[in-house]
Amino acid sequence: MVTKVVDLRSDTVTKPSEAMRAAMAAAEVDDDVLGADPTAQRFEAEMARITGKEAALFVPSGTMGNLVSVLTHCDARGSEVILGDSSHIHMCENGGISTIGGVHPRTVRNNPDGTMDVDMIVAAIRHHIGAGALHYPTTRLICLENTHGRSGGKCLSVEYIDKVGEVAQSHGLKLHIDGARIFNASVALGIPVDRLVRVADSVSVCLSKGLGAPVGSVIVGSKAFIDKARILRKTLGGGMRQVGVLCAAAYVAVRDNVGKLADDHRKAKVLADGLKKIKQFTVDLTSVETNMVFFDIADPRITSDKFCQLLEQRNVLAMPGSSKSVRLVIHYQISDSDVQYTLTCIEKAVEEILSGKAKFEHLTNSSTTNSYGH
Repeated sequence: MVTKVVDLRSDTVTKPSEAMRAAMAAAEVDDDVLGADPTAQRFEAEMARITGKEAALFVPSGTMGNLVSVLTHCDARGSEVILGDSSHIHMCENGGISTIGGVHPRTVRNNPDGTMDVDMIVAAIRHHIGAGALHYPTTRLICLENTHGRSGGKCLSVEYIDKVGEVAQSHGLKLHIDGARIFNASVALGIPVDRLVRVADSVSVCLSKGLGAPVGSVIVGSKAFIDKARILRKTLGGGMRQVGVLCAAAYVAVRDNVGKLADDHRKAKVLADGLKKIKQFTVDLTSVETNMVFFDIADPRITSDKFCQLLEQRNVLAMPGSSKSVRLVIHYQISDSDVQYTLTCIEKAVEEILSGKAKFEHLTNSSTTNSYGH
């Protein structure tokens, strides 16, 4: 008998549903590198429609989606992109925009809500006047992230995005949104995705996070942008042949799981409420806007690594953020009973550590890997 594991490390850990597997098996396919896969074409057209853009392109991962997007906008080496200092592109994508694309990152401090102050964005724009024309890289792009992962899954408002879009347009810059969880933001804010990203020149959408597809992301933008992006995807090794097999699962994910995101958000709040009652932890309930719950460990006798190890012994997987913080992520395969079971296991783990009865084992499923790149 297989014991169920409650996996809260990330929303990337979901398994394909039966509907996804059936769609993959039945997918009509052809060579997508030759532009002939009908399932990929239909899916890309649907994602372009949902996001209000002219065209879309399926890519193997969110990292590649962001990299292709940045390099498409910054097509001259020595270009500069303005982005948050705790953004996923800057922190968790191996510095690819620099190492591969020769693009210079100019970071602006992220506020606790995931925004960057608009006046600080403006101040970061390089003006090639006088000596600056000789010494400075050329600012070409601004990047936002919605929801913002390292801010606890906070949502950027449509008003804020519009303001940044105005800044970009007035300075002749492009705006890219890392929308790995843009559907979570849309549901939490009650704003359609196409309105939320209206001012963006490009958006990357992860299909294997909150939406629960097994593989892939999609980037959207103008037809001219996607035409250039398709070439860069090929350059980076992202051109795949019968990719309709993956697009079929992604289509089911969008069709079936967007409607489940609000329930994910509700369960995250229930989990946060339960954690708030444990005096060894501190939780900011107002910060839980979508499917992520971050909490700090206030008791010096408890470290996040040991705490997560004890949870793993009870088949609950969590991810440390630091020696004194933990992140839990809800997804559509987590039930209400899973949430209650998790809270019970957390209480028992705290009790064991404080009583000195905890026994730690060598566990191998990476639940204690310190990474928010997921």
